Amino acid sequence: MTAINSVTQLHRSDRVAVISINFPPVNALSAAVRDGIHGAMQAALQDSAVDAVVLICEGSTFIAGADITEFGKPPAGVSLGEVQRILEESSKPVIAAIHGTALGGGLEVALVCHWRIAVPSARLGLPEVNIGLLPGAGGTQRLPRIVGVEKALEMMTSGSHVGAAEALDIGLIDEMAPEGELQAEAIALAQRVVAEKRPLRKVRAQNDKLLAARGQPALFDRFRQANARKFRGLEAPEKIIQCVEAAVNLPIEEGLKLERQLFVELMQGPQSAALRHYFFASRQAWQVPGLSRDTPLLPVETVGILGAGTMGAGIAMNFLNAGIPVHIVETRQEALDRGFKTIRSNYENTAKKGRLQAADIEQRMALLSGSLEMQQLAEVDLVIEAVFENMDVKKDIFRRLDQTCKAGAILASNTSALDLNEIASATTRPESVIGLHFFSPANVMKLLEVVRGQHTSDAVIATSMQLAKKIGKVAVLVGVCPGFVGNRILAQRQREANALIMEGAMPWAVDRVLYQFGFPMGPFAMSDLAGLDLGWSKEKSSSSTLREVLCEMDRRGQKSGAGFYDYDEKRTAVPSRLVEQTIADFARKKGFAAREVSDAEILERCIYPMINEGAKILEEGMALRASDIDVVWVNGYGWPIYRGGPMFYADQIGLDKVLARMQHFEQQLGAQFKPAKLLEELVASGRKFSDLKPSK
Repeated sequence: MTAINSVTQLHRSDRVAVISINFPPVNALSAAVRDGIHGAMQAALQDSAVDAVVLICEGSTFIAGADITEFGKPPAGVSLGEVQRILEESSKPVIAAIHGTALGGGLEVALVCHWRIAVPSARLGLPEVNIGLLPGAGGTQRLPRIVGVEKALEMMTSGSHVGAAEALDIGLIDEMAPEGELQAEAIALAQRVVAEKRPLRKVRAQNDKLLAARGQPALFDRFRQANARKFRGLEAPEKIIQCVEAAVNLPIEEGLKLERQLFVELMQGPQSAALRHYFFASRQAWQVPGLSRDTPLLPVETVGILGAGTMGAGIAMNFLNAGIPVHIVETRQEALDRGFKTIRSNYENTAKKGRLQAADIEQRMALLSGSLEMQQLAEVDLVIEAVFENMDVKKDIFRRLDQTCKAGAILASNTSALDLNEIASATTRPESVIGLHFFSPANVMKLLEVVRGQHTSDAVIATSMQLAKKIGKVAVLVGVCPGFVGNRILAQRQREANALIMEGAMPWAVDRVLYQFGFPMGPFAMSDLAGLDLGWSKEKSSSSTLREVLCEMDRRGQKSGAGFYDYDEKRTAVPSRLVEQTIADFARKKGFAAREVSDAEILERCIYPMINEGAKILEEGMALRASDIDVVWVNGYGWPIYRGGPMFYADQIGLDKVLARMQHFEQQLGAQFKPAKLLEELVASGRKFSDLKPSK
């Protein structure tokens, strides 16, 4: 065994050289790994006792991708291109032995080896699109040559992985090795290749799978059209398609040249910067400053839920999916039955789409029980209250839970805006009370705001964060304030959207601007979808708001065929002249004079107050990091991921610009635009939100 460098070993097994990489945790393609492979290959090629080479990794995985921490730094060590060149041009056969994952640059390294062997649990993919990039080390040129054009397009534009069995089927690997026997089987393959005098197979020279697509631009147009909705606003998928078109129609050297050019454009562009920011932000959100690593975790083996409505049923499904028994308590049997029916129906709809087996439905439903007695929650480890937003009701429930639940049980509220400390004050154990704010539909939406009360214990916080991961949520720890982080910021956008239509902008203009910015829909289309009559009653209506006026006109949203928009039988939205006139009449009555409102003003008025509110949240310590606010908004409110989140977007466009416009709007429109003190301080000191240290 020879140490090539700190992360690379070289040893010989008979006449096969084995290059072994050990760079925990994921053997990323750092400068040391690249140098190690290159140095080991040089040694193997110069050794006359070596007939073939096996490239393998220690630990849990093959090379799992580029070392993302090197992005944007000056180049160091041997380039990835040089590593690939020595592997691909080797006069001795090179076998990539894959376990764990071969992703991104890791798969691109495997693709320049002459054969590939993997264990059944291995997964392979080119997920660069997820950070706004394309595979930049030949992946866009080699993958279609080995798996075909359609499969390559699908894998690279989605970033999805394939398992070893599928990889074998599509030609991405050549053989499978039993688990635990990878090295021995890879050496045996190398020996067979030598003994049988097999010619070296270079993926770059294989064109058979490209021929059917050559001169067929319609194939690529169909792919674009089929994925238009998914790719909306994203730059990387289109550039990947262009690279695959080049692989089909151009010599490989020209294709590689285009790939490099487009990779650099993406790498230097704002979208990849935003997506890389989100990549790190989504991981940082799990880290809680001041929370010791050895904080004890409380056992959560049973869960109780109060309320079987849409939210309670959705929350229950998260735990059932994770194999955790759930007991739901309701006040009426028909409400409980309806909740059970909702859960089963949701599962059956998933099964119809092929994502669940009938046996899975029964397995999950068997974990569900219900009753009308709160006493049935006496022994559960966690109880989540999911009743309507009324402080008196919630305090009464927590008073009763305090008397009912065992010592050490976690008492959680799903409140979306109410004061968790006041709720906790109804108990004798405020240290056990926490907010778990799920987003609707709770069985689908990824975000979970974990709300830390004034007295919530570290063990309860640590357990809640770990449990969120177990049930597949993206958790962000927030503090107690009206609306917490997400809804508090949303209120700013909603206020301005409603103000803008009083001043002359039409709802469809506001929606269009925010849709073009990247949101899945604008605030008025969203209101129509949710129903304008949410919380409205005919008896109490006083025509004091535009929403009330529209409800009184029986324009209650999509379900009634009319809201802010008119809807046809397919629920296609059409701007309404009646609504336009209604808004004009209502605005005049309220003393507004209509004026022209530009798209630029709509965007600034909707987005900049959100950023300003985020600054206030950070000022007050209600979010740990600016990036946590970004994670909330990407996962819970449809903020376009390729813009990174509201706080990253502010850094990108310049905090001085945001401050100047907020000051302008404050002078023109009033105190609601008063800039946050933190925003003023950051601009004065030339810093960004990303420069702030995490709050404790």
